[in-house]
Amino acid sequence: MYDLAVRDEALRLLASGLSISETSRQTGVSPTTIHRWRNRPAHESPMTGTCPRCALQPHSPAPADSYAYLLGLYLGDGCICWVGDRSKQVWALRIACANRWPGLVQECIEALQAIRPTNKVRVRQLQGCKDVNSYSKHWPHLFPQHGPGKKHERAIVLEPWQREIVSAHPGKFVRGLIHSDGWRGTNRVRRVLPSGVRWYEYPRYHFKNESSDILALCGEALDLLGVAWRFNNRNELSVARREAVELLDLHVGPKY
Repeated sequence: MYDLAVRDEALRLLASGLSISETSRQTGVSPTTIHRWRNRPAHESPMTGTCPRCALQPHSPAPADSYAYLLGLYLGDGCICWVGDRSKQVWALRIACANRWPGLVQECIEALQAIRPTNKVRVRQLQGCKDVNSYSKHWPHLFPQHGPGKKHERAIVLEPWQREIVSAHPGKFVRGLIHSDGWRGTNRVRRVLPSGVRWYEYPRYHFKNESSDILALCGEALDLLGVAWRFNNRNELSVARREAVELLDLHVGPKY
């Protein structure tokens, strides 16, 4: 199975006037395969659909805001795994979405469809959550943070093109992180005063993740939004100041 970039290069050489044999020699692809490529143009499908990272001139996925949101979902509570026979090199991007947030499930579906419009999105009911997934050969290209083992056991570093997207759409990125591995709730604080016991309530956001790298990425995006935050545990950060919560509500808001 050849990468789409190899196919595109072979067709470009043919279009420049080279013969099938010379194109085969330059690309290392068999003449039979090149002959088939010339006579049978590729169709947009889950197997042959174009990938922005595989193009001869790689570019960022679009729409960028949908990618930023999907990146947040993936880093928060997603994974990429093999599908079927490994020789076919087909991968599934899976995002776990809690049953009690049907709007989150729909937004996840829409983000997957926006980034890979030729791929089918499936929703599978599991215990307590829905597995929203889509198959493609290109998920590891679109999310190069994929690797063996758990995310918190390996370095999670964004590629330059991913950083550009997150810098342009930090709100969408944080929205994906909070929707996957965070929550917005009410904190109740008990205070003993001379006049008696008083209870105070205020809303706050939490984002919890075992990866220090992912926590740092969340903090960096919050900084870009001008949202004050702090670590309240080794593996958790919070946004609790009233003005910071109000600002983050503009980008995230309660799950729905």
